[in-house]
Amino acid sequence: MAIIVDKVQKRKDIALACKEIFFQNGINDLTVSQVAKAAGIGKGTIYDYFKNKEDIVFEIVNILMQEHNTMMHIKLANASSTREKVKFFSSIFYDEEEKELRQLYKEFISISLTNPLKEMIEFQTAHTNHYYNWLLVLLNEGIEKGEIKEGSQDLACGLFVSATGMFIVNSVTNTIDDLKLEIDKFTDAIFDLIEVKQC
Repeated sequence: MAIIVDKVQKRKDIALACKEIFFQNGINDLTVSQVAKAAGIGKGTIYDYFKNKEDIVFEIVNILMQEHNTMMHIKLANASSTREKVKFFSSIFYDEEEKELRQLYKEFISISLTNPLKEMIEFQTAHTNHYYNWLLVLLNEGIEKGEIKEGSQDLACGLFVSATGMFIVNSVTNTIDDLKLEIDKFTDAIFDLIEVKQC
C-alpha cells in the first residue's frame, strides 16, 4: 500500500528542519544541500516541495508569521483600548518573542535594497499590505466604538511606517536607546490628539 504524504505538512517540516541553519547563515549563504541534510532527505526531494532556496525562506517566514498572528490576536483580544491595541501591534519591533521574525525582516530589507528580487518584493508587499489593513481595521473599530475621532483611520499608514522606520533606524544606528519607549511615546502623542475626550 502506498504511503500518502501530506505535501503541505512535509513542506512545513522541511522548512522548520532548516530554520536554525538559516538563522546561523542567512539567506545568501543558505544552500539546498544544507537544507536537505537538516531535513534528512535527498537534495532532489527538496525540489518536489520548493522552487528554490528563497521559497524555503518564504515558508519559514509564513510559519513564523502565523505564530505571530495567533499571539497578536490573543494580545488584541485582551487590550482595553484602541491605543493599547496599536501599541501591541508595534510590539513586533521590540518584543523578545519576535526576535527571529525581526532577524528575517532585516535580511529581507537588506536583500530588497541591494539586490531586489521580484519574488521577495511581491512577498514583502503582500505581508505589508496584510498588516497595514489589520491596523486600519483596528482604527476603524476604535472610531465605531467612539474612542477615536472620525478620520483617524487616515493615520494607519503613518503609524505603520513610523514604527517600521524607527525599527530600521534602531537597527543601523545608535540613536534610539529604547525602541519600545520611543514607539510608545509616538503612539501616545498621536492618541492624545485623536482620542475622543470623555466628559
